[in-house]
Amino acid sequence: MRAMAIAQSRQPMFILPNWPAPSNVRAAVTTRVGGVSIGPYAELNLAMHVGDDPRAVVENRRRVREALRLPAEPTWLNQVHGTHVVTAGAYSQPPTADASIARSAGAVCVVLTADCLPVLFCDEGGTCVAAAHAGWRGLASGILGETVAALGCAPHSLLAWLGPAIEQDAFEVGDEVREQFLARNRAHDSAFVRNARGRWQADLYALARTELTCLGVTRIFGGGFGCFADAKRFFSYRRENRTGRMGTFIWREQ
Repeated sequence: MRAMAIAQSRQPMFILPNWPAPSNVRAAVTTRVGGVSIGPYAELNLAMHVGDDPRAVVENRRRVREALRLPAEPTWLNQVHGTHVVTAGAYSQPPTADASIARSAGAVCVVLTADCLPVLFCDEGGTCVAAAHAGWRGLASGILGETVAALGCAPHSLLAWLGPAIEQDAFEVGDEVREQFLARNRAHDSAFVRNARGRWQADLYALARTELTCLGVTRIFGGGFGCFADAKRFFSYRRENRTGRMGTFIWREQ
């Protein structure tokens, strides 16, 4: 096994969402700090599919479980930028999905990201939670709507929190991406700014907020992160291409 090292850093291992979730709902996002991966995956890479040493990933996941005192192994997903939603629980292999929900205490939802937007959900009564992987493809295809539908709660009873994602200044897209969103909802036009290259700077946070508001989810928190610029805290696929992934977790304690 290759040598492992923990880089010294003053950055925290976790970001805790600042939202008025019920007291029995727990949530956290990992930064890239506090793990044993090295090279482009340093330090706390949680993804098995990016080329990192699997033994390092196993140790990183163990550290997260221990630090967060997770009640069960998280439901790791095989994410494909789609719209399938599964119920968190024990699977022999990671299910192919881009969101998971949990109505039972102790089941842990998680999505992995490195620029794409993680979105957490809970209802005001603390009876259900969800985590969704919302990159631009997932947003344009309706992953947030599928997640809300799978939760089965009245949209007005839900809270949503938007985690670390790529900032608009760093996220350039072509006409084809903008056209997909405008075909879905003309209100998405305000999330795109034309740049000097004749392309578009897309705001994932604005796109998600519009999607959620149209679904009837109006209590939306979080946002304002910048994965591309903040290399000390976050992995960014667009910045580095070969890189690790952060995890965004949510579960119910009771």
